[in-house]
Amino acid sequence: QLRLVESGGGLVQPGGSLRLSCAASGFTLDYFAIGWFRQAPGKEREGVSCVSSRDGSTYLADSVKGRFTIARDNAKNTVYLQMNSLKPEDTAVYFCAADTDPCSDSAADFASWGQGTQVIVSS
Repeated sequence: QLRLVESGGGLVQPGGSLRLSCAASGFTLDYFAIGWFRQAPGKEREGVSCVSSRDGSTYLADSVKGRFTIARDNAKNTVYLQMNSLKPEDTAVYFCAADTDPCSDSAADFASWGQGTQVIVSS
């Protein structure tokens, strides 16, 4: 089976940091583009970041550029989303997703999804 499991979410104060992990099983993550998406209550799922398998190129949404970074650890079959300088508007359920290259910021382009991990940014 193709399985993705997110972890690392939680409650953090504005300005704080979290590192989310997306662990893959049942397939080799290295051969897929891995995207991070988030969905806040009452809002559409939006693309946050993506890392390609072909050349390691990355995508970051303008709303998180300069604060978030995405990285692959192929040996651990895991992709990380490092989130710094968190803002209340970053509050959402964060999902990772996998599909073939190239990267996309559209959720419709990804076939395999994790269950999500909750991130709450609040004082």
